[in-house]
Amino acid sequence: MSTPTLRVAVVGAGPAGIYASDILSKTDLDVSIDLFERLPAPFGLVRYGVAPDHPRIKQIIVALHKVLERGDIRLLANVDYGTDLKLDDLRQFYDAVIFSTGSIRDAALPIPGIDLEHSYGAADFVSWYDGHPDVPRTWPLEHRTVAVIGAGNVALDVARILSKHAEDLLPTDVPANVYEILQANPITDVHVFARRGPAQVKFSPLELRELGHVPDVDVVVYPEDFEFDDGSMAAIHSSNQTKQVVKTLTDWTLKEPEELTASRRIHLHFLHKPAEVLGEDGKVVALRTERTALNGDGNATGTGQFHDWPVEAVYRAVGYFGSPLVDIPFDDVAGVIPNREGRVVDVDGEPLPGVYATGWIKRGPVGLIGHTKSDASETIRNLTEDATTAGEAFYTATERDPSAVTEFLASRGVPVVEWSAWEVLDAYERSLGEPHGRERIKVVPREEMVDIALGRIAQV
Repeated sequence: MSTPTLRVAVVGAGPAGIYASDILSKTDLDVSIDLFERLPAPFGLVRYGVAPDHPRIKQIIVALHKVLERGDIRLLANVDYGTDLKLDDLRQFYDAVIFSTGSIRDAALPIPGIDLEHSYGAADFVSWYDGHPDVPRTWPLEHRTVAVIGAGNVALDVARILSKHAEDLLPTDVPANVYEILQANPITDVHVFARRGPAQVKFSPLELRELGHVPDVDVVVYPEDFEFDDGSMAAIHSSNQTKQVVKTLTDWTLKEPEELTASRRIHLHFLHKPAEVLGEDGKVVALRTERTALNGDGNATGTGQFHDWPVEAVYRAVGYFGSPLVDIPFDDVAGVIPNREGRVVDVDGEPLPGVYATGWIKRGPVGLIGHTKSDASETIRNLTEDATTAGEAFYTATERDPSAVTEFLASRGVPVVEWSAWEVLDAYERSLGEPHGRERIKVVPREEMVDIALGRIAQV
């Protein structure tokens, strides 16, 4: 007797979920795939985590779009796992579930004063300027001098968006409410702090070079912050990327003071470890850093020398962190779903039958899009092996008709946004941008997104 079509749910329609769905669809399995997304729009961090002035990176959406428009993977967006349905519900309709929910929270920075007013997480700021529907539509851009803590591309994104003039974002998909607030931004100086040296930062060469081309913004570096130990030299000689980053930073040290004429400045500080956020009346007034020194292997230790930097706000860009999911094991220290090569395991280390993970929720928020694809391949390889080995025993769903899950969601009053409905919203956003020569203007409120997608608001 032939086995039925394998029913698989993928929870999270960002790159990780789409890649996993695509790879699974190309296996030898006879498979039916439903891709769930809690937001009314797919594409996850590419839509809501990439700065609007990085259209090159946003072009990844083009490839993801081509996967979903084929029609063999069903998108079920605006469905919130944990609220609209849970693991036991999914088990009724699917033989296997893959979680690809990513990491969208800010990692903690446990220093005194980090919870003062005007101390922010970079993830929240990124979600705001990218028009994420689940964050407030306003942001308190009322500070002239700001500190950004972090040595990666997110720190650069935050510094660049804070310092960039609003009109220079007009060619992008920046939401209207974000543009209006950025117009009134009084910023003059953004200070970025990295605890190690120039050879240890995690900036990509392209992102760093872009910083030097922002109109009316000067990049300021300090020669006394440039220290290279044996570990630094080894990194420079072994990595072309590190070599390019160090060269760009070193070139900036050669600028003469009279060349720095812009109305806004981004200061890059190395060998400064954040020690405390200082406050008065509950609000940020300064950041205290400890001078560090490289210790020979590329790591740094504190010197006991402290410096207070007068700033009115602090943004921490020290990494992302995963969020726990209802009925799914979670590692509170690492911020991931515990797993072995994509197979989710319980507190005793035993695999949960038919439950898998991929992407950042599987391995933590490290690596680029390419890593996400290879990561998905590992998970799908093991799912396929499990399905093949277990045979008919792997087919556990009791409601196998694809319409059963949509009827279930309808009975709960969930307005599901399928691919054709997303295309309506996509066209609407593009029509908003077209008169202004822009690719799109994002619709931000969730209710409005759903109403447009489901035809409750006419096209403009």
